[in-house]
Amino acid sequence: MPSDCLFCRIVAGELQSSQVYSDDSVVAIRDIAPQAPTHVLLLSRKHIASVRELTEADGPIMGKIVSAAAEIAKHEGIVEDGYRLVVNVGRNGGQTVDHLHVHMLGGRPMTWPPG
Repeated sequence: MPSDCLFCRIVAGELQSSQVYSDDSVVAIRDIAPQAPTHVLLLSRKHIASVRELTEADGPIMGKIVSAAAEIAKHEGIVEDGYRLVVNVGRNGGQTVDHLHVHMLGGRPMTWPPG
């Protein structure tokens, strides 16, 4: 765990967060600057800087993240109306924390194309 990684510190319980889900691979927290009524960050427990760093051995983590998102969506009551999963990759892709995470946004209509 890089000591300077914000999300590693949250996963380790060193920093407070509003946790909504946790299992052996994924921790999900409410975003501190929500862009929708439901804005949850799904964090990999394993430090992987970005999707571009995933190896074949890491592949199952994305399935676990998506599966966790489906479970959270049921709990949050956004399954029927729908939600969006977003993965930002690199600076031009909007990634601001170098730790694999997926944004789950719901509770309002999503526009296309996204900003």
